[in-house]
Amino acid sequence: MPKNPTRQSYLERLNRVDDYIHAHLESDLSIERLAEVACLSPYHWSRIYAAMRGKTVAMRIRRLRLQRAADRLANTDIALDRTSELAGYSSTDTFGRAFRDAFGDTPAQYRALGKHAAFKQAASTCDARRFPVSVVTLPEQRCAGVDHIGAYMRIDHAMDRLFTALSKQGTLPEVPSMIGVFFDDPDLGEEAALRSRACMPVGSDVAINTPLAETMLKGGLYAKLNYAGPYAAMRDAYRWLLGTWLPASGYEPDDAPVFELYLNDPSQVPQSALRTDIHLPLSNPE
Repeated sequence: MPKNPTRQSYLERLNRVDDYIHAHLESDLSIERLAEVACLSPYHWSRIYAAMRGKTVAMRIRRLRLQRAADRLANTDIALDRTSELAGYSSTDTFGRAFRDAFGDTPAQYRALGKHAAFKQAASTCDARRFPVSVVTLPEQRCAGVDHIGAYMRIDHAMDRLFTALSKQGTLPEVPSMIGVFFDDPDLGEEAALRSRACMPVGSDVAINTPLAETMLKGGLYAKLNYAGPYAAMRDAYRWLLGTWLPASGYEPDDAPVFELYLNDPSQVPQSALRTDIHLPLSNPE
């Protein structure tokens, strides 16, 4: 007699779909192919996905592709038509409309005038007061984490796996906080080798077992930059924080990684409305 499927078995199949989407974002992601990955009926699987995830699979793919396109526009010189093609659009006009709906600007406007451009301008004029930075003291935080290797812009895949793992073992906090910890300089070395970790603060009573990793975020002084806007523009925010604000601050950086606290959900709000607190560890003054 076949085993009766459970909610967990459905979640595991949808997780396979999410894994496949992240690994093949610039390939064919037809409903039929994803149904095969899910091992569910092509007539019903997409409705099951939407009902269990709260968003359609098409919405998820579009958001991830546009997010990657924004990263290319902010941080590379790849041509607009090639960026459009890699995002899965048959014409630059269609891509432009979809991008404007998500980011509030056309691709050309975003490349020239997006948040990354404001940070570049502030860095070029050594304006250390342009953006809101405060020095705060934080307690040590115990977190459950999932490691990610590769482009920092794709850490959301590890976030999904972390959320799923904690939900599966019944230890997901009532009010989850999502944190990204970043160990390497993205301007050095290969993007494919960058190390980061998706983290969530948990209590001391929560067991952290494989595939999760325990992470202790150090307590002490931090410079906290209140960043507003798309994740794709954050590389220049870091350059301004480290290259302009820090030398003018009188502080020294501490020997610990930077982390980001995500204050809202990119699947729920427009890209321009995203809020992130970037935390740079500082050494205690003598």
